[in-house]
Amino acid sequence: MAETKTKRARGSKKKVDALTEHGISAELALNLMRDMLLFRRFEEKAEEAYAIGKIGGFCHLHIGQEGGAAGAIKPLRVEDYVISAYREHTQAISKGVDPKAVMAELYGRAGGSSGGKGGSMHIFGADVGFLGGHGIVGGQIGLAIGAAWKIRYRDEDSVCVCFIGDAAVNQGAFHECLNMAAVWELPVIYVVENNEYGMGTAFSRVSKTDMSTKSAAYGIPDSCVNGQDVLATYAHFRDLVDGVRGGGGPRFVDLQTYRFRGHSMSDPVSGTYRPTEEVDRRKEQDDPIAILRDHLFAADVLGQATLEEMDAEAKQISQDAADFAENSPIPDAEALYTNVWATMNPNGRLFFDTRERPK
Repeated sequence: MAETKTKRARGSKKKVDALTEHGISAELALNLMRDMLLFRRFEEKAEEAYAIGKIGGFCHLHIGQEGGAAGAIKPLRVEDYVISAYREHTQAISKGVDPKAVMAELYGRAGGSSGGKGGSMHIFGADVGFLGGHGIVGGQIGLAIGAAWKIRYRDEDSVCVCFIGDAAVNQGAFHECLNMAAVWELPVIYVVENNEYGMGTAFSRVSKTDMSTKSAAYGIPDSCVNGQDVLATYAHFRDLVDGVRGGGGPRFVDLQTYRFRGHSMSDPVSGTYRPTEEVDRRKEQDDPIAILRDHLFAADVLGQATLEEMDAEAKQISQDAADFAENSPIPDAEALYTNVWATMNPNGRLFFDTRERPK
């Protein structure tokens, strides 16, 4: 019995050290827990709504990858930019987009962040620096260069963080843009959410080199972090963002993570490309919420009752978002023509609207 207690004590000390090791306060760690609980419950509510037909089209859930969204975005300022791919619901919320607006967009309603016209893959929040999710694989890579160039051109004290999937690194645009970012020394951080699969294909089947080597040819420093450990992720990006903001030039991050759901809602949890045993094992070992929970329990800054209160709050916010989406009207027909600045005339020529653009 004495030996068992000693082992537990040693284990507890190691977990307590996780907070101080990364220079993260108890308050910040608790906020990271609140964020991840909200992300998880929000995505579960979206999953439920999709299953009963309230959400249509494509829908890619971030369940299992919450540590990356919370840890990588929390160190940013409002004036910093985030741009992402189509698994972006939680990243949008993390950057400051109202969960109600995100859910309403999933529902295709007028109260959505894109007026209900974008759907799951096109959440935007320009007022908080979220430059959208993008449905074209790798389409956001070049746009991030534009945002970073704008920062440089206007001498702003900002950075741009661009999330991409692991499959996007094999596209030509990725290599062109990294080269440009390096030559111009732009304040951009390219973050690969390396969940080990590009849709249903293991990354090892489509690349002869590790992810960490992808930026080497352009002289862009690379780094790797365990995205399932939100404390390590936050500390990594806190220091990285400070360096880029200070003029350190572009960076490339291999954010190692794992999705607990399929590629999209049309894909089973594991499909035929991931063994069920693998998914179950990763859920058991690498749940970012459970990992942080254990750290906080061990540090005696969180108890079960408080955790349950935080979880109940996350569920309520998610339910409120669903209720808002349900009650938000469907966009009217005139919405088809808002923010459209070029149309075809009867002869097939582009006609550009000369009305003043929105500020």
